[in-house]
Amino acid sequence: MAPSRYSAFPTRDAAVQNLPEFTEITPTADISSGAYGARSKCLQRLIRLDMPVPLSVALPFIEVRAIASGHRPDTRALLEAFGKYPLISVRPSAETADWGGPGTILNIGMNAATTAHLAATIGKEPAEKLYRRFVQSFSVEVARLDAEAFPPGQSLEGALAAYEAEMDEPFPDDPAIQLLEVLRSMARAWEGTTARLLRQAKGAPAEAGLGLVVQRMALGLGQGECGSGVIQFIDQATGAQQIKGRYKSQAQGREALTADAGALYLTRDPRGESLEERCPELFAELLAHGARGRIGLREEMQIEFTVEDGALRILDAVRVPRSARAGVRVAVDLANDGVIPREEALMRVEPQALGELLHPQVDPEGERDVFATGIAASPGAAMGRIVFSAHAAQACAAQGEACVLVRHETSPEDIRGMHAARGVLTERGGVTSHAAVIARGLGVPCVVGASGLAISSRERTMTTADGRVFREGDIISIDGSRGEALAGAAAMLPATLDDGFATFMTWAEEFSDLGVRANADTPQDAETSLRFHADGIGLCRTEHMFFEDDRLTVMREMIFADDAEDRRAALERLLPMQREDLLALFEIMEGKPVCIRLFDPPLHEFLPQNREGVRQLAEAMDLSVSRVNQRIEALREFNPMLGMRGVRLGITVPEIYDMQARAIFEATVEAGRRGAPIEPEIMIPLVSAKREVELVKGRIDSVAAAVRAESGVDFGYQIGVIVETPRAALRAGEIADHVDFMSFGTNDLTQMTYGLSRDDAGRFMGTYVQSGVYPEDPFHILDIEGVGELLLIAAERARGSKRGLTLSICGEHGGNAESIAFCRTAGMDYVSCSPFRVPGARLAAAQLVISEAPERQKATLSQWIARRLRLRQGDRPNEV
Repeated sequence: MAPSRYSAFPTRDAAVQNLPEFTEITPTADISSGAYGARSKCLQRLIRLDMPVPLSVALPFIEVRAIASGHRPDTRALLEAFGKYPLISVRPSAETADWGGPGTILNIGMNAATTAHLAATIGKEPAEKLYRRFVQSFSVEVARLDAEAFPPGQSLEGALAAYEAEMDEPFPDDPAIQLLEVLRSMARAWEGTTARLLRQAKGAPAEAGLGLVVQRMALGLGQGECGSGVIQFIDQATGAQQIKGRYKSQAQGREALTADAGALYLTRDPRGESLEERCPELFAELLAHGARGRIGLREEMQIEFTVEDGALRILDAVRVPRSARAGVRVAVDLANDGVIPREEALMRVEPQALGELLHPQVDPEGERDVFATGIAASPGAAMGRIVFSAHAAQACAAQGEACVLVRHETSPEDIRGMHAARGVLTERGGVTSHAAVIARGLGVPCVVGASGLAISSRERTMTTADGRVFREGDIISIDGSRGEALAGAAAMLPATLDDGFATFMTWAEEFSDLGVRANADTPQDAETSLRFHADGIGLCRTEHMFFEDDRLTVMREMIFADDAEDRRAALERLLPMQREDLLALFEIMEGKPVCIRLFDPPLHEFLPQNREGVRQLAEAMDLSVSRVNQRIEALREFNPMLGMRGVRLGITVPEIYDMQARAIFEATVEAGRRGAPIEPEIMIPLVSAKREVELVKGRIDSVAAAVRAESGVDFGYQIGVIVETPRAALRAGEIADHVDFMSFGTNDLTQMTYGLSRDDAGRFMGTYVQSGVYPEDPFHILDIEGVGELLLIAAERARGSKRGLTLSICGEHGGNAESIAFCRTAGMDYVSCSPFRVPGARLAAAQLVISEAPERQKATLSQWIARRLRLRQGDRPNEV
């Protein structure tokens, strides 16, 4: 037999003799999370709270890294504190608990002598079982042997023999050598490539450090009441106060499961006793430790414990894993109880996590039969029958049936179907595609870019990448939070907008210094915006009002008109419809600002795209099919998004903007008469030159004068532009002289800056991000280096030309937490986003204010906010 590699116990390398090898965790020890890890620091806090924590020793990051590099710690010296028969565990201690680490190794120190020593108190069979389990775990986790050689029912002798056969040497008997090998194995596992990738996926840096904790084993074995378990004091799904846990009693040998009546019930105990009834003093001690830990650790913790002869030992405590809705409730409860300040409560919730509260969600514990994966475009979950057209979706809704609209990609003519559907699934598209933007505005769950699907609208089938075929009427579910489509009816969790959420958002409003408006096109959108406490409407897309059946027909008549007079006649029929729509918005918003974007899309979007639609239009308008096709062909453009749309349409077909301006002003007059006075903000889209603004503004002012004269009512209004082209950003200084505000439409501005189609970029954007071409999808997170520089240039030039000019962002980036930080830096007055993204945007803004607390401490809050306002008004343009 070859000489054992354990025969010569190594000494510590002279190069690291001065490193802090290990530190006993005591109330006064110099231990920090940044040097020893979160678990070590938590154990110290438990000890400071007088909890019965077994003897624990911490190894710092620098020591663990040295061990991984080949240096050898003095494990004999370390074990001296644990007595003649040391029996210990080693647990990982990363800087942040969520970063994970190698698995815990238990029962280190088990050998023949320790087994004999333990047998005298707990019995021979339990002692040998501990030894066998250690041999098996050491063999598989430390020596990296094949687990098949160590089956569960194996005897102790069999495990020792299997180890010797595989390693060609006996199992190490010396506890110091056992510990050395465990420490080395865990240290090297942390430094491995797989571990690095896993922790990077969790947001940890690749070079993050790992500490280790060596702790005396508390076996939970003995003559009296003995056992082990965990206990927590909240429900992780809701955050409600509830005692939950499990406890395995040595005497009963049964699991104690969740209790509804405030105790850990031994549910299979024929006597039906709870732990509280069997051991009231022990149960009371657990409750006391839980209450003390909640206050001392300022968190809801899950406590791991053992009981030996009725004596309690606390082994560890970790933050209770929880859903977003539970996270909000716990933060509010802790703040209301004075455990943490409100600022900290706000900082504990991720802005994007609020979407889980606002929408139903797929139950994470339910079965998931995923048949397609795409981009999570609009959060929430929905279930319904498959439909392949907007008409079919409306028919389903009319019958009271839930449906999911499935399309290659959506267009404006699908909006009615999207209103009727519970969810949307598209084969193409990205995070700012038509389907994604509209779905987020409606609060409808949506998955886009599910490129593995083959959709046949004619056959009304959907074929998946693995060959499954779904037909119209089949039931599917959509998880818009994870970007998945599931077969069948998935189990759902309802939305949660309770008092805790309302309180939480009230606090966010108190701390936020950035306005948050909503993009809202309909009364329903406006009501949703108010429910989420939006500061107003930052973008009302008026063209969406023209896709209703009765209006679409009139709109098409206008498109087919031969001259301006006929166009005006058709638009006269649309005028009262537009006026009533806007009046409804004004009344709902009750004086809050409403920013109305004038007509933007190209006219071809209002015409049918298929043969059947052309035939129906020809019939409705009493025209020949050839005449309809001729008109459609005349409006066809090679690149409609860069063609005759927006202000270009307003200048070449001015009757459209004339009608809209009159509708806005007549609605303004009527709203004032009804006690809801408002000063509308009128936004001109797709501007790239100041002359465009001059022409449109002149006509709007003329219409305003006419309405004033006709009504005898004076009213105010503002005119602004939406900056969507790079040229508009660069010429912002001269454009600013003619407007009252500028809003940056970052969806189109990103598209034009990059030269990317926001509808098609989803096909390759994932590869681009993975390859490092772009750090993030620029349609999801604002590109600060490119698009952001254009925004900064425009802001500085605009306010340099016109002080006090209102600046905002109304693209979907306005609801993105990472982008909001840039908006504040650039001095934006407000952001505008989909109604369901308003709470997340508000929280992100509040968190930025709180994170700047040291700066605010130098002045009063009012002085600090005043400085922010001066920055926005252009007093200090160099800071922009």
